[in-house]
Amino acid sequence: MAAKKVKTVIKLNLPAGEANPAPPVGPALGQHGLPIMDFIKAYNERTAQLKGNVIPAVITVYEDRTFSFVTKLPPVAAMIKKTLSLSKGSGKAGRETAATLSKSQVEQIAKEKMEDLNTKDLEAAKRTVEGTARSMGIKIK
Repeated sequence: MAAKKVKTVIKLNLPAGEANPAPPVGPALGQHGLPIMDFIKAYNERTAQLKGNVIPAVITVYEDRTFSFVTKLPPVAAMIKKTLSLSKGSGKAGRETAATLSKSQVEQIAKEKMEDLNTKDLEAAKRTVEGTARSMGIKIK
C-alpha cells in the first residue's frame, strides 16, 4: 500500500477535552472537507485528562479527506502562567513586571517542554523559557 498523499498540515491551540465545532476548529477543518465531529471526539478523548490546559494539535490532512493528528505539550507561555498562577502576563513587558520566575521553575518548565522544543540542550531550552517569560513581563531571579 502506498503512503497517503498529504494535502496540508493545520496547527490549532485548543482547550484540552473541551474542543467544539465553533471557530477555530469548524472553519479550519471544514475548508478541507474533513469530518469535524470525528476530529473533535478523538481530540477530546485524547486530552480529557489534561483539562484546564491549552493543548496544541497538529492535524495532517490527506488528499482522500482523511486526517491524523498529534497532540503537543501546552505552550511555554501557558506553562509559565500555570506555574505562577497568573491569568495573563504584563501588558507592558519590559516596563512593568507581572511576576517573578525562579531559576528552578525555569528549569522545570524547560525539562517538561523539552520534547516539543527544537533543541536537545537543557541550557538552550532554559533560554527559550526565559525569553518567553521576558516577553510576558516576568522577571527571572
